[in-house]
Amino acid sequence: MGDLSELESRCQQLGLRVTANLRDILEALVTGPDHPDADSLHGWLRSRGRRVSLTTVYRTLGRLVAGGFVIAHHFGSGKARYEIAATHDHLIDISTGKIIEFSDPRLDALEERIAAQMGYRIVRRRVELYAVPTE
Repeated sequence: MGDLSELESRCQQLGLRVTANLRDILEALVTGPDHPDADSLHGWLRSRGRRVSLTTVYRTLGRLVAGGFVIAHHFGSGKARYEIAATHDHLIDISTGKIIEFSDPRLDALEERIAAQMGYRIVRRRVELYAVPTE
């Protein structure tokens, strides 16, 4: 994913002002809980002594999502879950809520081929598989 200074540079390129709160939220997205919602992100920050309000967390996440830097996922839990924008897909274990990231070039190629056969080029994609364990 890159180090925090690289992420901060990308934010600046998007026209975002890099504040202490933005740095803290970026750090939390990289090293904190996996696919956090805003409440758990806020709790993680507070547990590490960061003084940031929940309103600031929501506002900063909104700016990062609007800039395309962070993706807000809606995995059916009712709350948006966040991560740094990346190129991978998700398998969601509906019995536990666990989110597993994966990527497979064969799937990417199949989607590109299907789109091309229909006369389209994919510009954005999202794959979410909802599953239960087989055992």
